[in-house]
Parts: sequence; C-alpha cells; structure tokens
Amino acid sequence: GPGKDDEQEETMRRIQTRGTLWGTLIPVFLILASLFPLLSPSFAHSQDQTVTFRWAFGTLIDEGLTLRLEPIREDRSMKSGDHFKMMVEPRTRCFVYVIYHNSQGEMIRLFPYSLEQFPAGFELNKRYYIPQGERWFELDTHPGRETFYLLASARRLVELETLLKTYESADPEKKPDLTTQILAQIRTERLLHREFAESAERPVAIGGAIRGIEKAQGENRQSIDPIAEVISSTTGFYAKTFTIEHQ
Repeated sequence: GPGKDDEQEETMRRIQTRGTLWGTLIPVFLILASLFPLLSPSFAHSQDQTVTFRWAFGTLIDEGLTLRLEPIREDRSMKSGDHFKMMVEPRTRCFVYVIYHNSQGEMIRLFPYSLEQFPAGFELNKRYYIPQGERWFELDTHPGRETFYLLASARRLVELETLLKTYESADPEKKPDLTTQILAQIRTERLLHREFAESAERPVAIGGAIRGIEKAQGENRQSIDPIAEVISSTTGFYAKTFTIEHQ
C-alpha cells in the first residue's frame, strides 16, 4: 500500500544519506590517519630518521720541526701548548650541538656559532670549523677536567637551546643553577633515546687541560679534514661525551 511505499522510500533516503556521510567521512578519516604519526610525540622514534654528518676532532702534536696531526678518539695524554680543532659537516638535515663544560663549571656553546643559525644558515655538505677559519685552540698550563658534549638530532633540541640562551644572558650568580639544568637536559635527551641507541654511550676520556678554551690562540693552516669520519644513526639521535683530563 501507499503507506508501505512511503516507508520504503524513507528508508532508502536514510541509507543514501548514511552512504553519502560515510563516503565523506572515509576520505577524511584516511587523511587524519596518515597525519597521525606526524602529530604523535613518538614519531621521531617510530620512523627511520637517519642522522648523518662528518665529524673531526684532532690535535696537532708539536715535534719540534714538524706538527703531527692526530685524531682524538680515545684515552691520550696531551701537554700544554698542544693545539686541537673540530669540524662538523652535515650530510642529512639534522641539528648538531657541541657544548663545552669546563672545570670551573662554565658552559660554553661551541656550535652552532649562533642558535639563530638553525635552520636557515645550516647548509648540507658545508664544513663548519670549531674554532672558525684557520684558528686552533691551544691548551694552556692549568690542569683540570673539561668535558665536551657532541649531540646530533633530526629535530631541534628546543629545550636545550632555550636553556643555553638563558644561560648566555644570565647574571653570574644564576649561572651555576642553569649549568645544572643544562646538564640535566643533556642527560634527559640521552635517556629519551637510549632504547633506540645503536650502541652504548660511554664517556671517552682524553688528556689535556683547556681553561679558557673559548680563546683560540694562533693560526695553523694544516687542515683536519683528512681525519674526519662519517657518523650515522638511524634513530634520529646521536650523542657522545669527551672528557679531558690534564696529566
């Protein structure tokens, strides 16, 4: 009868409406599903984000008439007057940090040269020397323990950068507390990535005393490029600590 036909037509309209609604929602759902990993905090860990860069850390050994270039990779003895230099060359889009903690408790950002350098001024396959140009750091006569932190990440370490900026503009009496916070942040970053690390991270002890390392003394035209090695991590993060002891 007419009543039954009207009922069937109404049912068909509802089915068509639902079909149209699902036809609209399914593409939206698929788009959101594809974006979800980008919104997830664990995205950096769940994806293969390779961090690759060339790194050199070398010293010039004065042998009288000649200077011998040696890489700094393991325990060694260094004496006052020895020179050393570093080099960073990014091969993939990544953010590399070199932070120096001296025996007097001071924190010095050696790289990047400026935190504003990221990301616009950070070029792939470009060699960045520490210190810049042809200058070399020179070990002075004061004994003590100095520590270098090398960190590389597929993402900017914003929290660490913020602490470094605050430290650099802080009053002297506030710096000890900020130093503690910076060291804690470095430990936090390492712990966050520890389960994804390719190998165990342990401090590498080397010899030498570098008070006032921020003052590059003298110039030497010898390049450290020949001792550079490629460092690559598929976890999106790399960290290594070099501890220098005067002997």
